[in-house]
Amino acid sequence: MFNKTIKKIASEEAQSVPQGVSQWRLIKRKFLKNRLAKSGLVIIAILYTGAIFAEFLSPYHMDTIHDQFVQAPPQRVRWVDNDKKIHLRPFVYGYKKERDLNTFRVYYEEDRDIIFPIKLFVRGDSYKYWGLFETDLHLFGVEKPGTWFLFGTDATGKDLFSRILYGSRVSLTVGLIGVFLSIIFGTLMGITSGYFGGLVDNIIQRVIEVLMSFPQIPLWMALAAAIPPQWDPIFVYLGITLVLSLLGWGGLARQLRGKVLAMRKQEFVLAAKACGVSTPSIIVRHLVPNSLSHIIVIGTLAIPQMILGETALSFLGLGIKAPMTSWGVLLSQAQYVRILLHAPWLVIPVFWVVATVLAFNFVGDGLRDAADPYSI
Repeated sequence: MFNKTIKKIASEEAQSVPQGVSQWRLIKRKFLKNRLAKSGLVIIAILYTGAIFAEFLSPYHMDTIHDQFVQAPPQRVRWVDNDKKIHLRPFVYGYKKERDLNTFRVYYEEDRDIIFPIKLFVRGDSYKYWGLFETDLHLFGVEKPGTWFLFGTDATGKDLFSRILYGSRVSLTVGLIGVFLSIIFGTLMGITSGYFGGLVDNIIQRVIEVLMSFPQIPLWMALAAAIPPQWDPIFVYLGITLVLSLLGWGGLARQLRGKVLAMRKQEFVLAAKACGVSTPSIIVRHLVPNSLSHIIVIGTLAIPQMILGETALSFLGLGIKAPMTSWGVLLSQAQYVRILLHAPWLVIPVFWVVATVLAFNFVGDGLRDAADPYSI
């Protein structure tokens, strides 16, 4: 009974596939049926949009210091004031600083006598958008001298929400650049290993085994620590990206090796050889296109690993350093229990990391399932 049901489902699925449709159309069609994959794609689009327009979306510049509000908690958005009056425009109460005379710890309380309306397209800290033009227009915020800390402030009095958006540029792009380099290394080594075999295959596989035998985090730490500390932050960023990509291509190379070992004996490759087609042309025109869907899937699933790698290195103080910022740099402030007890909002960047990793995994799983359009 079970076998009959499977055959029936497979038959219906096969009949639903139109004849003469390209492989990429079939992959797109099946991918769009996966709700989790589409949700992940939407989340990724939102995250990268926030990174692109970080200056405009942030209420403050990432380096703006509010020395009167160090480690201030998030300001709650309200619609109803203390007198039960409903406001058409959302607002936040001002903060007043108090000190506990027993512990001498500074804490903040809402000043119910001061209301700061939240407005769209407000003037605030000036910035130079992508180095092209200077402006002080922000999507939302409160007019000076008011403050609105959506996620509170850090240990230096900087707005955490603004720094998360600015930090997303580093954390999200390190994954894309690192995976791009890993795909180049992995594709080149994997196809070369599988196509030529013999001594070339043995050498490449032994190199991969050596790289994969080292514990990942300690190896990352050792190589990241080798980057000169006097380097410019941009070069440190590029160095961390290169380290992650040089150590992340082994898995893709091994998988492509297996696919190429199977493809090199198929008729279209043997026919190309019989016609005198050169080896580079066979690799570029036949083997790479037939492995492209697999490369895209593996690359999508590898991006979150790159992001986690950069976050771990920056969290340990071996990655991105000031004046640049990333999610790992922001989380490094929350590694002490004493700080977490007084400022638990400093762990908010971890939710951005989790959302990004889950979104890429959903998209990667959807692409992996869609890569075989005729599967059930």
